[in-house]
Amino acid sequence: MISGFMIAAPRSGSGKTTVALGLLRALAQRGLKVSSFKCGPDYIDPAFHKIATGRNSYNLDSWTMSGEILDANFAQGTKDAEIIIAEGSMGLFDGVATTGANGDGSSADIAAHFGLPVILVVDTSGQSQSAGATALGFNSFHPDIKIAGVILGNIASERHYNLAKRGVEKAGIPVFGALPRNSVPSIPERHLGLVQAGEIPKISEMIDALAKSMEKHLDIDAILAVSKYTTTPNPQALSLKPSVKKITLSQDIAFSFMYEHTLAQWCEQGIEILPFSPLANEAPDMSADLCWLSGGYPELHLEKLSQNHNFLEGLREFARNKPVHGECGGYMVLGEAIIDANGIKWQMAGLLPLVTSFAARKLHLGYRALRLAVDCPIGAKNSLVRGHEFHYASIIGQGEAESLGEVTDANGNSLGSAGMVSGNVTGTFFHKVANG
Repeated sequence: MISGFMIAAPRSGSGKTTVALGLLRALAQRGLKVSSFKCGPDYIDPAFHKIATGRNSYNLDSWTMSGEILDANFAQGTKDAEIIIAEGSMGLFDGVATTGANGDGSSADIAAHFGLPVILVVDTSGQSQSAGATALGFNSFHPDIKIAGVILGNIASERHYNLAKRGVEKAGIPVFGALPRNSVPSIPERHLGLVQAGEIPKISEMIDALAKSMEKHLDIDAILAVSKYTTTPNPQALSLKPSVKKITLSQDIAFSFMYEHTLAQWCEQGIEILPFSPLANEAPDMSADLCWLSGGYPELHLEKLSQNHNFLEGLREFARNKPVHGECGGYMVLGEAIIDANGIKWQMAGLLPLVTSFAARKLHLGYRALRLAVDCPIGAKNSLVRGHEFHYASIIGQGEAESLGEVTDANGNSLGSAGMVSGNVTGTFFHKVANG
């Protein structure tokens, strides 16, 4: 039996990640074996979780993942754990309009599926007793969601705290403490969310400071008392049929976007993962059967990547005889060139007839379902895969190439063809989360 709870909020920007990281480290410092999960498709927050606990953090998402996959990820993430914390995304009930594999993608779906009590982080800036009305509304909105308590954030004074606390307690919901304004370190942000954990100097010390603040300002014993015991699901084994024995995988600060459940599935299949660093000018391992160029932030390192000839030529050599697949940032690097935000054009691998630009900046964001037109590393021809798209790059040049498939948004609206196929090389902005 494992106990656990979810950290959620009425909206984005309320301090969920700050509280989750602080509590994860505080519980680990108390000697508990603590694991974590992130609701929704997100690469960045789980990397912070991993530093806080020393354990891999897994994603749980009801739009892209079936119940079986959710259970499999939960079981994988809870191995040998005593307590888990799931961090929500956006507002607790925020999802999409159309049901996906197992729900609308909201954090509430995950809380309901696993029976997790919810601790609501309420930003009290600009209000006091009204925080109680917010908590009461969230507690009564969904019959399967229980708000076990509230953490008050952005408290300006003792008087402010007492008023906000009174409002929440009037709604019949306990308050587990309050974080005074400017009392915790802020995590730097950039255009796709938080700056990556690996880019922040002394990140572990920052998380220690968060844990110290949680111990000082929150009643952690009361939080532990409301965490609910749940039985770890024992899903049927997924029917995974490995087609390769070795995958050479890009892994560095420019190419870091890989889901832990994908890596776990590869390992369960007996696939050997051979990492290489494009930023360090390393070529993919030629003994592998597949090269996977993951997403990340290549746009921050374009000059260096364009000059890393050992990496680029190694990629070209690998592609002559074996499959190469690129996701998002990896897809762009497989193209002919990337234009940076200042309009400077940087030559890339030239394996796909594609030119992308950050000067023509446009947000592409949302769930995607991709019906594959060919057999490729992310699935078999005619199969449906679910995932997401999240980038600011635009395609400004595209030559003749076969499409990877047809893509729709979360509501089933066609977005046309997606990705490219050229010889042994495939790529797309689409990030795969699960088979549909």
